[in-house]
Amino acid sequence: MVSVIDGDQRAEQRGDGQQRDGLWRHGDGTNLVGVPAGFIGSTDFNALNQPLHIAGVREMNGGLFHMLERAADESDAGQAFSAYMTTMFGLEPRSPTADRLPAEEAGTRRRYRTSYLRLLRGWAYDSSSPEGAVLKGWVESRFGLFPTYHREPLRRFNSQAWARYVDDKMGSRFHNNAILSQLDLLYEFAQWALRRASPDSGPMRLYRGVNDFDEHPIIEQIDKRRAILRLNNLVSFTAERDIASCFGDCILEADVPLAKVLFFKTLLPRHPLKGEDEVLAIGGDYLVRATYW
Repeated sequence: MVSVIDGDQRAEQRGDGQQRDGLWRHGDGTNLVGVPAGFIGSTDFNALNQPLHIAGVREMNGGLFHMLERAADESDAGQAFSAYMTTMFGLEPRSPTADRLPAEEAGTRRRYRTSYLRLLRGWAYDSSSPEGAVLKGWVESRFGLFPTYHREPLRRFNSQAWARYVDDKMGSRFHNNAILSQLDLLYEFAQWALRRASPDSGPMRLYRGVNDFDEHPIIEQIDKRRAILRLNNLVSFTAERDIASCFGDCILEADVPLAKVLFFKTLLPRHPLKGEDEVLAIGGDYLVRATYW
């Protein structure tokens, strides 16, 4: 049987400066979830399926979670969350007449207000877009995990690739309206919804289609089909194997702990990721089974 992940590819990845088990795996040592970044990024954490929470988010938004507890079902909860975010961050649809009003009347309606939905839409178009960089930067700041890919592999801090990533993630266009706090709430809402639907459920079996392993450094080959890959700090999966096959000839199958799920198809009533049954998950080292379709 021919291995899906061949030896030449492994040797090339190990020899290209990727730190197999150093700073890049363990992250920057700081995060907001109270668990070491190196552990969050490990296969041991994935196996435990323990919960995570971003410090202070639920405590500072108690009204939201009290309201969610009164929701009749998942759809009702999603609508309640959307309404809370709209009110809290001023995300009402822009008035078509705002641009024709005098400045003193238009007031803040002329001001661009970024939103978590805008970031999701940018990610759906291109995960290496500036919106994608902001999402990866949020993971970096909250969970302490560095991204491994943005437009190209990220292997060294003193590189043009890393400088381009930092430039994208720090762009002022997407750093207004408390965007990181919006993402904190999105994550905590996803965690609340998953635990409420299945309090004792295990990890989610998810799939990702790839054509090569440039974006997923190979850490250890277990056997001809199984390997430990270092996935980007934020990565797209799908719950449907058939959909994954549309994105690559090699299908990666992974068990993703609930604590690493940022977004899934049924979380909100309206969003830009519905078509592919997409699940956004925190990355790190994953034990995957790789097979050709």
